[in-house]
Amino acid sequence: MTRRGMWIVLALLLGGCGPGPDAPTGPAAPRTDEAPRLLAQAEAALERYDRAVAAAGGRPRFVPVGELTGQTGAWEAALADNAKAALGNGHLVVTGAMPDAPAGDGEVIWPNGDRERVGLLSAEDALGRITANRAECPECVALEVTGARLGTMRVSTTRGPATAPAWEFSIKGSAVRVTRLAADGAGTVQVAPPSWDPYNTPAGLAIDSASGSTGGRQLTVGFTGAPQPASEPCGIDYTAKVVESGNAVVVYLIEKRHADNEACTAIGFHRTAVAELARPLGERTVLDVTQGLPVPVTLAS
Repeated sequence: MTRRGMWIVLALLLGGCGPGPDAPTGPAAPRTDEAPRLLAQAEAALERYDRAVAAAGGRPRFVPVGELTGQTGAWEAALADNAKAALGNGHLVVTGAMPDAPAGDGEVIWPNGDRERVGLLSAEDALGRITANRAECPECVALEVTGARLGTMRVSTTRGPATAPAWEFSIKGSAVRVTRLAADGAGTVQVAPPSWDPYNTPAGLAIDSASGSTGGRQLTVGFTGAPQPASEPCGIDYTAKVVESGNAVVVYLIEKRHADNEACTAIGFHRTAVAELARPLGERTVLDVTQGLPVPVTLAS
């Protein structure tokens, strides 16, 4: 489970648990107790991002979001269990020649035709970004990388999905190719999320996606929440609030529960809420309030 997923489950467990079915229930007011903390958390996340933008020399137009390693094709049955574990834990070893970085830049292309030139990594450096977070996996047999070629891959960005340059690595004994974004990341905004611990957890729920338009002032965000609205037992209504700068928008969610002290199951459900912006979104990055990191954005054409 990812760190974000762990916080979502924890939030649902803490928020949905009560003393039992005999506890008194009734209409509950909006949960304003967390609102000041959420606002402060959002403002701190926005400040961190603005500082990171300044350190990067300005806001880049290409900001990839989410997983930057992928694959083409499915693992053969005989390899599947080991290959998934080995790749997921960064257990790859080079046994073939790796190409140097191509001369010149690559190009990121969005569906609306927008383009952005980016510097490119060598195949060895791109592979190093897969193995950099190598984790202990005693049962893993390292995948042998026998070669590489430059291709493209689909990536999520803060401006919607895009096609970007990627290295495709061939694996000994398999038709699968492991892919990794080839953009060198020059000028990339590097944001370090706060260090949370079990005694100091982030307030609120994390959004995992957003959609809108560059010229619009409405932003629809997706997140995991309660299955039912506040009109139903164990239900919750969510109101999306924002803190904005010229670089980014941080979204946080205010909850209104059906009742306090209800005994509810910790079942998450995909929910959405609409935030109103002070000015059009433009090319600003959308951040979640728990980690202060960018989320994928889908922009209307």
